Amino acid sequence: MKAKQKGSIAIQPQYAILRFAKYKGPEIGRIEAHNERTKETYASNPDVDLSRSKDNFHLVEPERAYRAESERQIAAAGCRTRSDSVRVVEALFTASPEFFQGKKPDEIRAFFREAMNFLTTYQAKETIISAVIHMDEKTPHMHLSFVPLTADGRLCAKEIVGNKKKLTWWQDEFWKHMVKKYPELERGQSASETGRNHIPPRIFKEMTRLDKQRQKLEELLAGVTTFNAKSRIEAIQALLEKYVPNVERMQTQLKRYSGAFTDTAAENKRLKAEIAALKGDKAELEKQLKAATTESIQKKLRTGKLQEDYEKARSILSRIPPEVLRYYTSNTRPEPVKSTQNRPRKGDVLE
Repeated sequence: MKAKQKGSIAIQPQYAILRFAKYKGPEIGRIEAHNERTKETYASNPDVDLSRSKDNFHLVEPERAYRAESERQIAAAGCRTRSDSVRVVEALFTASPEFFQGKKPDEIRAFFREAMNFLTTYQAKETIISAVIHMDEKTPHMHLSFVPLTADGRLCAKEIVGNKKKLTWWQDEFWKHMVKKYPELERGQSASETGRNHIPPRIFKEMTRLDKQRQKLEELLAGVTTFNAKSRIEAIQALLEKYVPNVERMQTQLKRYSGAFTDTAAENKRLKAEIAALKGDKAELEKQLKAATTESIQKKLRTGKLQEDYEKARSILSRIPPEVLRYYTSNTRPEPVKSTQNRPRKGDVLE
């Protein structure tokens, strides 16, 4: 993803990431060598910095080799296997690099412990062979390897990890779990993104910055006079070069969260009707507010304000002088404002 450009208000999204991989036979030894850093060199993975491997740590340390432990658990469960049976499933947990910036080791450990807590909600902790966090690559991540035994003792990776629909479910549930403690995280890519009803904090931050730009644009438009028309047009043009792309970007992002606006609009309409019926009865209003949860109220207010601020940001574009918009769309400078005796001619003044 490209770095933030000059004049941009975009904030890098921070995704919660969960991926699964299934292993059947000889490859189990290879992933063990990688995860447990038993190799002397990693020519195939230049991101590994062995000088930092001392910072790696385990949440679950393996008691024996991955393959040996998987066979032990499978035999103990009385499961039959074939040569193509999946014996180990690996879950990779991480987040966008920006999420880990500035975090202390204890904070990073807490994140991955929470991720493991999520997995053990659905998969028995006893099936985990190893859970190791790598700090010696570009982004901290956890390799959590487990034997795919079901709750009733069957070896069935397909039932646990499943098909595309089940993988989407895992991604969604992981995000729902982690966002409670880390609200800045967004859902990783999944098929169920459309209509999601959670708006991440970075969108509100971007809107705050966009609103400041809108206020500056308001000031420039309101301050146009016959004496400063030329300088104001130039200032408006310079601001538009940042403002218009930011409005378009915000429009694209808000479309992804249509579910939140639909739910909030309906709820706000109901609340407004109830408040209107109170006819200024402050005591009753306070009673109703206390009946609702603080979190719910704040969410509705923030979502409603976000939509309102976006509409303001978009509507101000209709007030831009035509000659300024012509400059912006053609990317050519307008003719200077000509004047007689240092005063603009009739027709050059912005009305």
